[in-house]
Amino acid sequence: MSQTDMQGRTQNRSTKDSPLVTDQGKTTISDEVVEKVAGTAAREVNGVHAMGGSTARALGTIKEKLSSSTGPSPSQGVSVEVGEKQAAIDLDLVVEFGTSIIQLANAVRRNVINRVEQMTGLEVTEVNITVNDVWLGEDDMPSSSEPRVE
Repeated sequence: MSQTDMQGRTQNRSTKDSPLVTDQGKTTISDEVVEKVAGTAAREVNGVHAMGGSTARALGTIKEKLSSSTGPSPSQGVSVEVGEKQAAIDLDLVVEFGTSIIQLANAVRRNVINRVEQMTGLEVTEVNITVNDVWLGEDDMPSSSEPRVE
């Protein structure tokens, strides 16, 4: 399997060579750890307003209000498949209006791959990104003022 390094050079990386499996033992990384790392890395990129589809964001808001947590769960909008040496990541994003979705997706993908590989030692095989919504600003939020009908 080949991989591109920071200078754009292609390197061959065998899945048999893993820093997680040594003569002294094996390190296992849980799905939840990879989800949190990937979600946090995606949120670091300017132009990402929120993570998750509308249902996930609504449930996250309710969960926030019921618990003492501040902000959405770092794994909201992230699903992963983690093997012994590799991980595949799916992200659901809400982007800010005016942001180039193509450039944002590429930046998110790069940041997620770098963070997950550096922090876990897992090879990231793919990062699939779904843009579920565009945030238009405060006017995009549902109004809790007077009802429009009686």
